[in-house]
Order: sequence, then structure tokens, then C-alpha cells
Amino acid sequence: MTWAAKLIKHNNENRIAVYFEKDVDLIARIKQVDGARWSQQKTVWHIPDTIENRVRFKIAPLANSLPSLEGIEHITKFIQWLSSKRYSPSTIKTYSEALKSFLIFYHEKQIAEITNEDVIIYNNEFILKNNLSASYQNQIVNALKLFFKTIQDKQIIIDTIHRPKRGKVLPNVLSKEEIKLILTVLTNTKHKTMLSLIYACGLRRSELLQLTFEDIQADRKLLVIKQSKGKKDRIVPISDKIIEMLRDYYKEYRPKKWLFEGQRENTKYSDRSLEEVLKKSIRLAQINKPVSLHWLRHSYATHLLESGTDLRYIQELLGHSSSKTTEIYTHVSTKSIQNIKSPFDDL
Repeated sequence: MTWAAKLIKHNNENRIAVYFEKDVDLIARIKQVDGARWSQQKTVWHIPDTIENRVRFKIAPLANSLPSLEGIEHITKFIQWLSSKRYSPSTIKTYSEALKSFLIFYHEKQIAEITNEDVIIYNNEFILKNNLSASYQNQIVNALKLFFKTIQDKQIIIDTIHRPKRGKVLPNVLSKEEIKLILTVLTNTKHKTMLSLIYACGLRRSELLQLTFEDIQADRKLLVIKQSKGKKDRIVPISDKIIEMLRDYYKEYRPKKWLFEGQRENTKYSDRSLEEVLKKSIRLAQINKPVSLHWLRHSYATHLLESGTDLRYIQELLGHSSSKTTEIYTHVSTKSIQNIKSPFDDL
């Protein structure tokens, strides 16, 4: 997303103006920001001037917009350590930005002098005071805990820091009829195969785009997913129907390196393009829901559960480390719920 942001005054209110080229996808994304509004007068989208939004759009949230030289040095060391431990690029970015925010707050203080009490003060006086989100708060706390343990060799007692209680949000699930409609409206072989494979094997978006033809073991009817979330390999079953679809796709496109390649040879299909494929299918299927690619994975797990597959097997198929993560699908499976008889019927 190419954008620019600056502070403005709108109707005597401090706001952040966000400028970008007119694009349906970008407009949809800016609308997801709480309090986002369009100004007909200024012809610009603008959002509340909060610390979290300043962080999100890279507008300095504090008088000092950079850490001290010592802080910058330690952030660099932290990034190097995370890289050496093969943390994902997104995690490295999240943790380093979280640490940067904290060290900006303590710009004038020597890092060696920072104590557990300082972390508590930062949590109360910066995160909570500025109404930053619970997920942002957890990212900050996790990053600081890891930084002080690895780079400073200092223990931060997390129990003394007020952690937000995680909301229990149920996964979004589509019916089998809706899934079928989404897949059948597509006429492009590549597009249909990509979305079909996500649903048929419960894949994450990154897992799909990382696949090569060597990962398909057609004779054993297995798909090998390598080095996914948590650096884990796993295998999932693939049906004859999917294998036949993949063969037809290969005959038409002849990819060289990746299973699904972009317009240029030997390049992976992009995340953005895959999202556009789903948006197109949702529009053609006339499904009025904010469906994301992850809904297909959620639907795969829920439909397996409803067909009688043991929860332990579903955990393995999804690559979940904890069974508690998988258990959330029991709350959206309708099979058992629909069989419950209401006491009203006995009246």
C-alpha cells in the first residue's frame, strides 16, 4: 500500500489524514480503521489522532521520534538475534517496532538502568493511557520480555504487568453450499485450483504460495507442507479429485519452480493477487459476507469436525501446537447443536 499521512485539524478536531491513490481495496482497508471518515471538503480519508494510529502510519507519537543512540544499537542487536534464530520477517518487524516504541518512551534513560517497574509504568502511562489495542499491548510485552532476557540478560516479571484479557472470538465459517458456490463461479483454472486447495487441505495463505510440485505425493495421496508456522513440517491428505485438478492445471500453465507462479516465470504468486481472486469469486457468487482466505481454512476444520473426524487428527492436519487452539471449532460446529432439543418443545 502506497500512502502518505499527516496531522490535520478537521472541524476543530485533531485527525490524521491518509493520502493514497483511488483504489477499491485501499478504501476498504482504510474503512476498517475505527473512526475513519471521508472529508468531502478536504477530499481525503482521515482517522482519529491516536498513538496507535500514529504508530501504524509512522507519525511520531512522542516528542522524541527516535530512540537514543544506545537504543538504536540495542534494537539492531535484537534484530540480529531474532534473525539468527530464524524468526519470521513479520515477527522481527513487529518485535523491533515494539521495542523501538518502548525505547523512545525512555529516550533519556540508560538501558541498563531500566527495571521491571519501568515496564509497568510504560504499560500504564503509554499503552493504557492512550487506549492502544489489546493485541498491540501483548506484542509490546512479548517483545520486551524477549529483549531483556536475550540481549540484556535481565528477567522481566510478566505477571506484574497488566495483560489484556483476550476476547473469545469464534472463527468465521462458511457452509459447504457457500464453499461450492465460491469455487464453481471461477472459470480460470489457476484461480479455481488455488482456492480449492486452500479449502481441501486447510492451508494458510503462505503455505499455499510456498508449495512446489515436489510437495505433492500423488501416489500416496499426500501433500507435504514444509517449514510452516513455528518452523514445522506436516502432511495432509489430498483427494483424487484435487490431484486430477492439479494435473489439469499443470498441463495448462506448466509452472517451473513454484506450484503457483505469478506473471513472471519462477516468481511466487503474490498475496495481494490471491486476495483479489477471492474477492472476485465472492462477488460473482453474490455472497454478502466479508470473507477472507482464512475463512476457507476455518471452514475446512469445522466441516471435518461435523463429519465425525476426531479433534486430535484435525489438530495435526492444521498444524496446531496446542489442542486448545483446535477446540475453538467445537463452538462453531452446528451438527451437535442442531440435535439439541429445546425444553420449549415439551411445553
